[in-house]
Amino acid sequence: MRRDIERAFWRKIAEGLSSEDAAVAVGVSGPVGSRWFRHGGGMATTTLTEASGRYLSFAEREEIALLRVQGAGVRAIARAIGRSPSTVSRELRRNAATRSAKLDYRASVAQWKAELAARRPKQAKLVGNDRLRDYVQERLDGYLRDADGSVVPGPATTAWAGRSKPHRADRRWVSAWSPQQISARLRVDFPDDESMRISHEAIYQALYIEGRGALKRELVAALRTGRALRVPRARAQANKGARPDGHVTAEVMISQRPAEVTDRAVPGHWEGDLVIGTDRSAIGTLVERTTRFTMLVHLPRLPGYGLAPGGKNGPSLGGYGAVAMARALTEQMSTLPEALRRSLTWDRGKELAQHVSLSVQTGLQVYFADSHSPWQRGTNENTNGLLRQYFPKGTDLARWDARELAAVAAALNERPRKVLSWRTPAEAFAEHLQSLAQAGVASTS
Repeated sequence: MRRDIERAFWRKIAEGLSSEDAAVAVGVSGPVGSRWFRHGGGMATTTLTEASGRYLSFAEREEIALLRVQGAGVRAIARAIGRSPSTVSRELRRNAATRSAKLDYRASVAQWKAELAARRPKQAKLVGNDRLRDYVQERLDGYLRDADGSVVPGPATTAWAGRSKPHRADRRWVSAWSPQQISARLRVDFPDDESMRISHEAIYQALYIEGRGALKRELVAALRTGRALRVPRARAQANKGARPDGHVTAEVMISQRPAEVTDRAVPGHWEGDLVIGTDRSAIGTLVERTTRFTMLVHLPRLPGYGLAPGGKNGPSLGGYGAVAMARALTEQMSTLPEALRRSLTWDRGKELAQHVSLSVQTGLQVYFADSHSPWQRGTNENTNGLLRQYFPKGTDLARWDARELAAVAAALNERPRKVLSWRTPAEAFAEHLQSLAQAGVASTS
């Protein structure tokens, strides 16, 4: 197939068409389109920009072939297509069909030979630089470790089978930096070493496109999305869910939140929510808006869960009832200095119906987002999406203890963030803690 047909195919893919529909739209069969999409890992294997006018097009080659059959000379052909005679002469000499004894010029064969000669294959950067490859692979697929450095294995999983992440099943726990985080952090960790540079797109190509080598294909399972094939942006869809709001009053609505929370200039304002699993299991998530520092709240099931049917209007034993939730958040937030306990923005879930008690115990002012407005807690929503790599939907989350949750939180807090100029949330949060400690010493003296 000519390169311009492949370009047209990938443009249709970028518009959101399926591989079969995109293939039919450019005049090839559906199976051919599926094969192009699969071999490319969902990524275009050729540049989408058309060749410049410097090079002969397929239409010009067809005109050359037609005039040549009619017996036209080189200069006559050159005048007809608006090219120099030397260009036509070189084309007839280099790209003629050579299977027969004499040189016959055919446009399709000439186009194929020209595209073959135009390729400039070169060794991928990750293939030729072992140090860079090890850095990239460690941050994609490295082990999780707890505070003393020991490995936290996470759940037992099956080997990668060439498909996207399992549906409602466990995934392997890995460090899982994104290619953009890896690319940007290289400049921070190796500021004077130009050999330790690679773009995030080159990492994606090494993962998804067959034949690029360097990184194993199964490392796509370490990406947050866990997709075996890359999905064009136009195919993405967003879903919204309803939330109860019977316990929310006007004075704790997000509209009453101070203006300093919005601009993220002052640390100590948090966003929170639950990551829900099966059988009334859940994990609480807390994210600081300024530093993006994440804390995970352990919510074990209460004694007696599953032994007898719950009584009407009795306490919830599932671990994230209102009383248990307020107690767990109080314990978690009480570990922080008072200056870092300013406000908490939650969604409309009834698990925080005891928010008044939480405010009294911690000094934390609680606010609730509007219905169907997850963007009002965008930092927390993004974090929960990252956490689903470790805690997929449809799995029991109560089996993980506080130590394992802390290891997952540490993995997120040690990833560099673009919004923090590629510092990690742990580094940014530590700076605020240090400034608070210095301010305390100054006021005491």
